[in-house]
Amino acid sequence: MLKLPHFKAAAVQTAPVFLDTDATVEKVVRLIDEAADHGAQLVAFPEVFVSAYPYWSWIGNPIQGSPWFEKLARSAIEIPGPEITKIAQAAARRSVNVVVGVNERSRFGVGTIYNTLVTIADDGRIVGRHRKLVPTWAEKLTWAPGDASALRVHQTSIGPLGSLACGENTNTLARFALLAQGELVHVASYISLPVAPPDYDMAEAIKVRAAAHSFEGKVFTLVSCSTVSEEIISALEADFPNARELLTRRNSAFSGVLGPDGRVIGQPLIDGEGIVYADIDLSRCIQPRQMHDITGHYNRFDVFDLRVNRRPLQAARFDENFESIPLEPSPEPHQESPA
Repeated sequence: MLKLPHFKAAAVQTAPVFLDTDATVEKVVRLIDEAADHGAQLVAFPEVFVSAYPYWSWIGNPIQGSPWFEKLARSAIEIPGPEITKIAQAAARRSVNVVVGVNERSRFGVGTIYNTLVTIADDGRIVGRHRKLVPTWAEKLTWAPGDASALRVHQTSIGPLGSLACGENTNTLARFALLAQGELVHVASYISLPVAPPDYDMAEAIKVRAAAHSFEGKVFTLVSCSTVSEEIISALEADFPNARELLTRRNSAFSGVLGPDGRVIGQPLIDGEGIVYADIDLSRCIQPRQMHDITGHYNRFDVFDLRVNRRPLQAARFDENFESIPLEPSPEPHQESPA
């Protein structure tokens, strides 16, 4: 008999403590405790929540933004590292699965940063580290592109769990790659983006993207979006006088849960701060697939052939398969003088 999990999920909508890594990690831990107190077994946090989004790239030119990039690089974390360990320990202590966005600094380059989603199982294991495949628009001034080595669905206590960051959720092939691995729960992490074109409703756009993935894949989508705090605006105003005007537009953040029919479950959050909760019953993913199972019978794999390159990107590959030659002659072994 097939048994699928039934659980409560929590989507966090709030702002990080701007460029303060330790304080933001403490905030993550507090919010994990709060969500767990309300019975959540899965908690989703926004994109690059630890601990800043580079809004300066949207409201100024690259020269103006360069000192802010350095601040972000200094506040970024390595994985594994003490910051993510503290979050993992909180997840294990409360038996909660966690997906959290971080700025990840490369171990081999102090100026190379990735937009990374970290997936933590309810026993505290880090089971996923997905780096955003393509930084969006002005984001290319900040983040290096990721690869597909961690474009994976993780088997967790709440079911097969996958995630994508912000604009990746418009990438049909990336989404299909997760669905093809059996994804039933999808976390879509976002940031509030008030500086989009004037006729662009960011909150509505986020909801449309989530609805598309849920409906096409017959899965549950958990959307977690950050907000722009007064702290962020005040910090940026010193160098960017138009920061307040550009970063306070309404309808810029949406967090909520959508079911396999593409409809929102319960009451989502738009712009405000808080945690959205929803009960998720994965058995609801079965019946809709009788009509449309795009990773199964409702497709033509003899016509379409998606190939995913999972080879990790790295600056150089070192061939160690050779016999090393000592740089200096080895000293002769010491021999005792005869008595």
